[in-house]
Amino acid sequence: MSTNLAFDDDWIPKMKKANIQEFFFRLQAGDPEPRGELNYKNPFTLLVAVVLSAQATDIGVNKATKPLFEVADTPEKILELGEARVRDYIKTIGLFNNKAKNVIKLSRQLIEDHNSNVPQDREALVKLAGVGRKTANVVLNMAFGEPTIAVDTHIYRVGNRTGLAPGKTVEIVEKKLEKAVPDSFKLHAHHWLILHGRYVCKARKPDCSVCIVNDLCRFKGKTLQ
Repeated sequence: MSTNLAFDDDWIPKMKKANIQEFFFRLQAGDPEPRGELNYKNPFTLLVAVVLSAQATDIGVNKATKPLFEVADTPEKILELGEARVRDYIKTIGLFNNKAKNVIKLSRQLIEDHNSNVPQDREALVKLAGVGRKTANVVLNMAFGEPTIAVDTHIYRVGNRTGLAPGKTVEIVEKKLEKAVPDSFKLHAHHWLILHGRYVCKARKPDCSVCIVNDLCRFKGKTLQ
């Protein structure tokens, strides 16, 4: 995933270290145990759900995967369904043709190369069909409890707007977040930032007036009325 939302890390003021600590302390206080909004039953269904979520909403993915996962929640069951039936289950999701191919292929890869288990290793994950670094980081965080940060458009926007981790690409933002986020907050940082970007620091019109970290944010276009 490569993103450029016209942010320029040369002019965005960086958030101070003490303010970063306070930033995450407040997000933690507001939501001590944040959860992702994709529904899944096990590491395999999580992997499939995240692959399907590319350029789609979590709500849309959940509607499609609920009946799918009721009949197929392992790589073997997915292969038994076959590509045509998988495609039929996910046809309401964008890019469903290609995604159905990837779900079948990654299921076969898991069976042949990983004894049907989802590997707890980024290098192995990104070799699976339809899996990039962002997807791998989500799976490592949600399925295996690793303190990874998967930078999607929400985290990219929050990282830049607030001055928390300004950068011109998601790769730069990810690296800066890995350095900036205090260790004690790293496990849940991914979800706090996504949820904050999705519901408060929204793309077109951020709700600065209700934002619990608006005094720490370095965004010059704040609307506090």
